[in-house]
Amino acid sequence: MYLSSHRLRETDTGLILLCASRPFLESHVRARVRAHPNVTFLDRCDVAGPATTPDGRRVTGTRILRRADSSAEELLSADLVVDASGRGSRAPIWLKEFGYPTPELEQVRIGLAYATRIYRLPPNALDGDLAILDAATPQLPRTGALQALEGDRWMLTLAGILGDHPPIDPHGFVDFARSLGHPDIHDALRDAEPLDDPISFRFPASVRHHYERLPRFPAGFLVIGDAVCSFNPIYGQGMSVAALEALTLRRHLGRGIEPQPSRWFRDVARLVDVPWDMSAGGDLAFPGVPGRRTLKVRLLGTYLARLHAAAADDAALAAAFIQVAGLVAPPQSLLRPGVVLRVLRKGGSKPADASRDLSVTPTG
Repeated sequence: MYLSSHRLRETDTGLILLCASRPFLESHVRARVRAHPNVTFLDRCDVAGPATTPDGRRVTGTRILRRADSSAEELLSADLVVDASGRGSRAPIWLKEFGYPTPELEQVRIGLAYATRIYRLPPNALDGDLAILDAATPQLPRTGALQALEGDRWMLTLAGILGDHPPIDPHGFVDFARSLGHPDIHDALRDAEPLDDPISFRFPASVRHHYERLPRFPAGFLVIGDAVCSFNPIYGQGMSVAALEALTLRRHLGRGIEPQPSRWFRDVARLVDVPWDMSAGGDLAFPGVPGRRTLKVRLLGTYLARLHAAAADDAALAAAFIQVAGLVAPPQSLLRPGVVLRVLRKGGSKPADASRDLSVTPTG
């Protein structure tokens, strides 16, 4: 892992990195959900929007349209409707239609695009390592990540911001890998066999809807996951945060009473605050990204750059950082006196680069 241009000391962090493709992971999740006898899947349907009582104070179900010719709108009645439709959620529009205020919107416009390609590598191509991360810096805002997948395959993702996007033609893709700050990923491709063509994805901005600040909200309706907060995907936080929110929803339902939106959104906001600060602060480390750089963001960026420099030789610091980035330890743990002393003693007075605030989340 190269963070702030420093290779972190390899050590046992106590975390588990799941190396799996998205189709493989999602097929297993879907199979486990489908196995529940009280769960029904409705495929090939579009959600037209929630249904409410005449006064709009309660959501009573969902209006759906089946993808068939001349299909009529149907109503699925429900005691509780949960919007898990992702970053394309229309919940703010629905609220406005029902006469409610819309949530305050916060954005960090990173202008990210990444391209992914699958390879087959020779045995022991990485000497037993399962992944290489070469994270962007303000001086070289390009990222590369190579990781093992199921089926003896490897996935390479290349990313750039603010219009500096990786090409998807095979030669341009490899040239972009060559331009990274360290040669490890490009070296791994020398004897690699590409299994497909590069595929690109664009992500204009991280977006957070502050539902917790709304003065009122309809009963029987909750919003979860990317529909609340959509993170820059390069940090790998989205699924981790959504999983934590799912556990929170289970706790709310376990009380045996209807979840109250005000309490729900307060709990979700507390879960989102830390990873949002990580992601937004990391993006604002790049001078071309519009946004307000608070004193907190600037100081934390400088401190983390020194921490990364120190973690190149200090395994304990490397583990402490990864545990915070993996959302299993609080950020305050990096400011404990013993940690700060090790950073100041080993981090040097002039870090190689300004940091991307909390640059990676392995558990995502």
